[in-house]
Amino acid sequence: MNPQKEEVAKYSLIGTLVNSKSEMNRDSVGKLFAKYGIYIAFAILFIILSISSESFLTTSNIINILRQVSIIGIVAIGMSFVIITGGIDLSVGSIMALSAVVAASFAQVDSGHSLLIPILIGMFVGLACGMINGVLIAKWKVAPFIATLGMMTAARGFAMVYTDGRPVIGLSDAYNHIGSGSFLNLPIPVITFIVVVLIGIFLLKFTVFGRYVFATGGNEQSAKLSGINVTFIKISVYSIAGLLAGIAGMILSSRIMSGSPVLGQGYELDAIAAVVIGGTSLFGGVGSIFGTLIGVLIIGVMNNGLDLLNVSSYYQQILKGAIIVIAVLLDKKNQQ
Repeated sequence: MNPQKEEVAKYSLIGTLVNSKSEMNRDSVGKLFAKYGIYIAFAILFIILSISSESFLTTSNIINILRQVSIIGIVAIGMSFVIITGGIDLSVGSIMALSAVVAASFAQVDSGHSLLIPILIGMFVGLACGMINGVLIAKWKVAPFIATLGMMTAARGFAMVYTDGRPVIGLSDAYNHIGSGSFLNLPIPVITFIVVVLIGIFLLKFTVFGRYVFATGGNEQSAKLSGINVTFIKISVYSIAGLLAGIAGMILSSRIMSGSPVLGQGYELDAIAAVVIGGTSLFGGVGSIFGTLIGVLIIGVMNNGLDLLNVSSYYQQILKGAIIVIAVLLDKKNQQ
């Protein structure tokens, strides 16, 4: 071969190798950011707020953040199961209200019931509403958006009818202790949230049920052909979401010492935001409870830190909306 041609070929090969290596490095960085970007963002946010406000990194404020995020966090764990299957639940805020007012009516001082009765009844109401959602979606093939939108309206209406539009007051001290009490210096709502997170992680990562949930969201037809009872899985995840919404509703009513029919408004949007920010795909089949936990903490830390810095709540809503849109765009990009 001509020496000049050999030289050109050699440099051409070197250039190709360098370009390939650069592309591999970019792909590696992209994959690394896609996998751990949410944790990096949380760490950066935490550090910035710690530097910006002396009051942020104190024990009392950290406990306060955990108390604030615990209720929406419980709802978000249930929402994670639903979204991983490729669904959505717009009714959790209304289910919170209905469960809360029914439970509160059995927790009034003059009712004479023990604490266990209102708790079980509130959980049952939430579970029943979630199960109805699941049956409509899985058996009757109603679109999740439509089915849960209907439940959102109906459950809120039932809460209004049940209370005649007025809050249920005069609750027992034992019931109020659920939202305001502490155990081992940790608020009971925070302990409840931690337990729900641990159960959620166990169900999704270490059980056959969890694998079936991911399979259903990843490819429903393939899941059916593999012998998975997709109908049962869908009814189960919506039942879990309803049950956890009922628990969250009771905790919130306990904190404000009344069961209000307007309780829980907007909680469904915050729950969806936390799940999406935490990396769960709206297309289904991808997500984790730990990611949802980080999403909940990002929203809670951001709200708390900006409050300490006296930033208007209006700007907080704009920032939260921007974060949600960015998270969805990244999710869409990852799906391509």
